[in-house]
Amino acid sequence: MIPDYIDQPLVFIDLETTGANFVRDRILEVGLVEVDQDGVREWSTLVNPEVSVTPFIQGLTGIDDAMVVDAPRFGAIASELRERLRGRIFIAHNARFDYGFLKAEFARLGIDFRSTVLCTVKLSRKLYPQHHRHNLDTLMSRHNIGAEARHRALADARVLWDLWQAWHAELGSPAVSAVTDALTRPAKLPPTLDPALADELPDTHGAYALLDVDGATLVVGKGTNLRQKVLSHFADARSSQPPASLVHHVEWRGAAGEFGARLQEIQLQRRIRPLPAELCTWRLDEEAPGRFGLELAFADTMQPGVDDNLFGLYGTPKEARQALRKLAEAHFLCPALLGLESVKPEKPCAAVKTGQCRGVCVGKEDLSRHSGRLLTALAKLKLKVWPHAGPVALVERDEFGMQEDFHVFDRWCYLGRARNDEELHQLMDDFKTNAFDPDIYRLFLKYIQGSKLRLLTLPARDSAGVGP
Repeated sequence: MIPDYIDQPLVFIDLETTGANFVRDRILEVGLVEVDQDGVREWSTLVNPEVSVTPFIQGLTGIDDAMVVDAPRFGAIASELRERLRGRIFIAHNARFDYGFLKAEFARLGIDFRSTVLCTVKLSRKLYPQHHRHNLDTLMSRHNIGAEARHRALADARVLWDLWQAWHAELGSPAVSAVTDALTRPAKLPPTLDPALADELPDTHGAYALLDVDGATLVVGKGTNLRQKVLSHFADARSSQPPASLVHHVEWRGAAGEFGARLQEIQLQRRIRPLPAELCTWRLDEEAPGRFGLELAFADTMQPGVDDNLFGLYGTPKEARQALRKLAEAHFLCPALLGLESVKPEKPCAAVKTGQCRGVCVGKEDLSRHSGRLLTALAKLKLKVWPHAGPVALVERDEFGMQEDFHVFDRWCYLGRARNDEELHQLMDDFKTNAFDPDIYRLFLKYIQGSKLRLLTLPARDSAGVGP
């Protein structure tokens, strides 16, 4: 007998796959439990993935190459599967995984698959906020649900149907329905935007730009959940006010994690905040033994990553001189020796009178002591030399292992992103010189020092391709 709370068609779905990355991995098995007013029906099939099943996946699922060699390919089941999913709420555990894989498989056939999606992880978190773990094994134990075979598609789909019934029995249908409605409620978008945007935006890290009718950038941002972040601009009364009311297009770039999202955000921001035309740094030269001088080096001559004597990054020469003057005041340095003030030979600088210079300009202080303070003051501003023999890739994976981004850098310049080995080789073959970006430089240092990103050393490029 179907419970009274089944007031709309549902499908509980689980997939087994050859791996976790829907760009390169394929579906091995599909299992469905269809529930509606006509009853409960089950359907499952193995799928020939057209690639070998790894020993790890064999051990996890029990599915090997021999079991799928005669199974239908996805194209052969696509039509029937699509009909079984049509008009139903798509319910899966970590639904982004299953939904992403199916969208990718359908897309390979030229089919734009969309569905109303409900993730049982998110649902469990909302229904039981007092608990911190919501993986499937934990939920089975918590709600006393068994399975005949874990990591087989139909068996795991049955577990989701059992969980659904357990939650209604424990909390009552009104409570479960209220949360379900909130999680599946269609997003409200202004009429100037394509309604399909709400489905296309991924629940992943990423960056975005809101564009006006002429394609000009209004807002740039990033988020850990790109879909939620973008849609938040159009929530409530905000949708009728600028900038939301001026938006006609949304450009977005997904990312595997926070590092990639920030990289994409910086690139989008450069449309409205270009690199300073007068970007500069101080270059330190030893003019004579123990005597150091500073000169400004600009973007066309500075060699960050190569030159070991660069200090600070500034948008204009005026900003650079102001920063150097503050440094001089804080460390009792002579503005005349730093080139900030012109004085006649053997005449004191203006700072001597105020006690901010200890008289090195008129021989009252030994030059070596002044030089020592200068080097100490500059130490924190020193631009780091590129510590690698050639380019490197910082590899970032999302929490489910579905997306892996290779972010390629050389001498602090960002060369681009690749999603797999083939794209990585193509990127290295077709590299182009990119400008040094101070924000990307700082971001690289922040993440390489304090994160778990994997660093992959790449073959050195031809010297002709080395950027600025």
